[in-house]
Amino acid sequence: MTRGETLQTKCHYKGNHDDFIIFIDDVETYNKWKTDKSIPMAHFISSFKIFVTNKHGAQGQLDAAPNNILATEFDTENEDEVIKKILDKGNLQQSEMPARQGQKNDSKGAMTAH
Repeated sequence: MTRGETLQTKCHYKGNHDDFIIFIDDVETYNKWKTDKSIPMAHFISSFKIFVTNKHGAQGQLDAAPNNILATEFDTENEDEVIKKILDKGNLQQSEMPARQGQKNDSKGAMTAH
């Protein structure tokens, strides 16, 4: 992979009122967790943050999920419980993040005499 190029994995859950996203760092450990819940979620989750896309599917703009939205969709505001439900019932999606483009150091060449 070139500099800055990464593979991003997220778990997308389409709820009744909104779409929810959790980012995953280790897909292999996540797949093991699906059959062995004794594996700590911290071993494969990027962060314990739940995002909503404001009804724009898996590709919408991500915002932090407010507690009232979580309570409406999942009958709880407990983020750990919500994350477990999203991971259990959601779908994995992977996308490539492009390599960085452009100059590597803008200050180089700025002082060049003409």
